[in-house]
Amino acid sequence: MANEAKTSIIFRELLREQDYYDDEDAVVEEQKSDNAKIDKLLKYASKRGNKNGFPDFILYSKKYPELIIVVEAKADINKHISETRDNYADYAVDGALLYAAFLSKEFDVLAIGISGEERDKLRMSHYLHLKEEKNAYPIFGDKILTIDEYAEGIQESNYKFNQDYSKLIAYTKTLNETLHAKKIKESQRALLISGILIALKDKAFKAGYKKHEKVEQLVKALYTAIDGQLSVGDIAQRKVDVLTHAFTFIKTNPTLTDKKDGKRFLEDLVDEIDKEINGFMVTHKYVDTVSQFYIEFLRYANNDKGLGIVLTPPHITDLFAELAEVDKNSVILDNCCGTGGFLISAMKRMLRDAKGDKAVEEHIKGEQLIGIEFQDDIYTLLISNMIIHRDGRTNIYWGDCFAEIEDVKQKFKPTVGLLNPPYKTKASDIEEFEFILNNLEALEPGGTCIAIIPISCVIEKTATAENLRKRVLEKHTLEAVLSMPEELFHNSKVNTVTCAVIITAKKPHPKGKKTWFAYCRDDGFVKLKNKGRIDANHVWEDIKESWVNAYRNREVIDGFSVMREVNEKEEWCAEAYLETDYSQFTLQDYESTVKKYLMFHLMEMSGAAGGEEEDEDLQSQ
Repeated sequence: MANEAKTSIIFRELLREQDYYDDEDAVVEEQKSDNAKIDKLLKYASKRGNKNGFPDFILYSKKYPELIIVVEAKADINKHISETRDNYADYAVDGALLYAAFLSKEFDVLAIGISGEERDKLRMSHYLHLKEEKNAYPIFGDKILTIDEYAEGIQESNYKFNQDYSKLIAYTKTLNETLHAKKIKESQRALLISGILIALKDKAFKAGYKKHEKVEQLVKALYTAIDGQLSVGDIAQRKVDVLTHAFTFIKTNPTLTDKKDGKRFLEDLVDEIDKEINGFMVTHKYVDTVSQFYIEFLRYANNDKGLGIVLTPPHITDLFAELAEVDKNSVILDNCCGTGGFLISAMKRMLRDAKGDKAVEEHIKGEQLIGIEFQDDIYTLLISNMIIHRDGRTNIYWGDCFAEIEDVKQKFKPTVGLLNPPYKTKASDIEEFEFILNNLEALEPGGTCIAIIPISCVIEKTATAENLRKRVLEKHTLEAVLSMPEELFHNSKVNTVTCAVIITAKKPHPKGKKTWFAYCRDDGFVKLKNKGRIDANHVWEDIKESWVNAYRNREVIDGFSVMREVNEKEEWCAEAYLETDYSQFTLQDYESTVKKYLMFHLMEMSGAAGGEEEDEDLQSQ
């Protein structure tokens, strides 16, 4: 006869092996809890719906007050998990998930289901139910970890990142409204926030900003801290002058210097930014946070594109770094680097590969990340971003990439190019492929360049477009072209449909070589009102993995990818060569397409007649 007590005995042994009972911060409770908050939340959590319910084990630690672990045990391994996961009384995982649902009103909850009476046949599953979320998701494996490993794993998980990132984006909207009400210009808001983040790197400022008696003293301390951080390192004085000049508005802005309310407003702003933004960046290192504020602060400016750039979403910068197989030995070049998103994503992978070797980390930051930015306002944000992420900002060039590229090539010998070039809006603008060719010129032979550009660049039949494509093939190898999601830049309010080109530098495209074309239109992101386009269903990591694996293996997948030999006169996109299976279309597909078409026209009309806020509401419905 099945004996659940045996399962509990095994679980206690596993806890002892991981030092739960010897950890003075850890708490292990069975069948009940002495924690009043937990007890209250579980008041109506009975598996049969008729009384208070408690899991077999409740685990938590004083070090991680936001995390609770609940465990349900069943003797019969056939009663481990049901298909619907809602048979709470009879199945281990189902029961653990029930308790997690109640506790998730106040905590992040790790639900563990275990089943079996023999240790070598024990089944174990982990599910994460984050605070105030509706669903739980599988995480970890089938082994018990230490509570420190659980806490660290949850914090580094894509689930936690998505939740925290969503909160950060919501905060940027609130902050934008506050700064708008205080009449701080759109173009100065991102600089102000980045300036405060820089100042908070100064230990003296962080420790003393609340101690100033007058607003003049606080403003002076803020500017002095920014100036001090900008001056650190081997940066040319003319660059330092440009950077410090960009922040001089802080000393004269009427809102920040107001004798009546300025001190309280600025002090509260610094305090809030330290908590909301620094807190996020400490938890989730190497995310291009500054660009997200830039996007939000210029969302309702007169010019949709703000200072003239389109910033790449962070999940795409991470994707490109992975496709390029960036590691600790890579030397990265972004010759159109904006706020530095590609450099930050590359640095994250490089530092992870360094595995804590301080000498390697310092070399990565000091010698292996190179950026070029032309616009001085964006250059300031870029340097700010790099300071915030504590990397080698000395290798960020302020100038024209076509003039600087030879110096970059000789000095650094880059091996990987990642870029999102300026998109052409008028006839006199530089062609996007010229920036790609510029990047390729600096790369070592065999280096990899990945760029995201308008899909028109690879399908246009004009003489100019075909000549540019011919120049690519004459000197370099076209490895792949990925058709990217159509609304990728929704958060930037830009409708350009794009593709990613992957090119091997300085190896002419061999005759007869086939290029891999993929239809990467669905990244799993959805548009939610007041949140923008986000990975709400936590599917991006799986999609990214499938894309990367398909590219590396050059897989030909029906409806997704194809291998094709092309020349400069042919279209470089998957849509031109994939065969459509019309038998798969349904009435719902037809209706959905028509609705999207109508909505597009409604948004266009709304944008022309009613302004940006109406347009945002329409896109979010």
